[in-house]
Amino acid sequence: MPIFHYEALDDQGNEVKAEIEALSSKEAISKIRNKGFFPTKVQAKGGSKKVKAKTASKPKRRRGAGGKVKVKALCQFARQLSTLQDAGLAILRSLRILEQQQKRGTLKRVIGYVADDIEGGSTLSEAMGRHPKCFNRLFVNMIAAGEVGGVLDIILARLADFMEKAERLKSKVKGAMVYPAVVMTAALGIVLGLMIFIIPTFSEVLMDMSDGEAGLPGLTQALMNISTWLVAGGWMIVVISPIVIISLLKLIRQFQMGRFILDSINLKLPVVGKVVYKTSVARWTRTLGTLISAGVPILEALNITRETSGNEVYSKMLGKVHGAIRQGDTFANPLRQSKTVDSLVVNMIDVGEETGDMDKMLDKIANNFDEEADVLVSSMMSLLEPIMILVLGALVGTIVVAMFLPMVKMITVMM
Repeated sequence: MPIFHYEALDDQGNEVKAEIEALSSKEAISKIRNKGFFPTKVQAKGGSKKVKAKTASKPKRRRGAGGKVKVKALCQFARQLSTLQDAGLAILRSLRILEQQQKRGTLKRVIGYVADDIEGGSTLSEAMGRHPKCFNRLFVNMIAAGEVGGVLDIILARLADFMEKAERLKSKVKGAMVYPAVVMTAALGIVLGLMIFIIPTFSEVLMDMSDGEAGLPGLTQALMNISTWLVAGGWMIVVISPIVIISLLKLIRQFQMGRFILDSINLKLPVVGKVVYKTSVARWTRTLGTLISAGVPILEALNITRETSGNEVYSKMLGKVHGAIRQGDTFANPLRQSKTVDSLVVNMIDVGEETGDMDKMLDKIANNFDEEADVLVSSMMSLLEPIMILVLGALVGTIVVAMFLPMVKMITVMM
């Protein structure tokens, strides 16, 4: 009976090399699987033909580019995989179980591709690294650290916690901006409606009452001029201007210098700048702390954090810190010289370096800044409501006063 030499992975992911007797390569693969192994290569002894197990068991999947996966779905996947790993299941079996449980979509396909690659001999981090739209560099590097340290279940749980906290902070900031944006859009629509449809109706009557434009009060005349400009096509400029400005800002952000300038301006804005500062610092400290706690080397962790910081000012600062550490300096010194964070952050990082608890200190900074950002956002929301009511009242009040001024003037003359 022919003898086949094979390479396979056991339940723990360890490589196994041995020989087996079988009538064909297909039968050899079947026997290897019955032993509880996952064959990666099967070769007839004395021959040159190699057979990959997955091609013998099922047809090759057609891989598409796919799209991005929602953070919520990715968090759920990481937490479920962590639970299965903690229960002692092999990584390949865990992935197959999760693939079956997923609804149709990008994540289901990607999990299947990752499982196929692992069955073909790749590690989990290598397989995930082939799908950057789904698993970013932060995710892949933490998985790699978990594989090396043998604590994949713990790392997956930390990843899920990290993504959930980051998404929660992002949602708070976005939610705080939705309310004023909706109110201001509605206010703009109301004012435009008054200026385009209501004011022109009264213009002729007011001019007859005041013997032409010369007899109109200055405020009324200015309002009528604005109304005439809007009716003549000015409303298009008012409506299109925000779209043009947003598109221009997006174009500027395509360039590194543009991102740096815009992020610098955002940090210096009154009130809003504090929120941007708190959220930005919370984001990069949490990312860096999570990576360090996972066992990723500090220089590699800084590179990953720099790419995922979301703020070019702090990305540039982390680049300088990276260069300083490579030359033998501490983390705290270049951070202090950059003057991008307050002394509290620098001192806590300095203490973390001295005690060897850098990851814990970074997590504490992130948690503190998360809470402070939450308080600031809540305070802004409570202040925005009366401010917007006052602005709306002033706009509508100005229009009403401008319309009634000619009548008041006429009554005064008659008396």
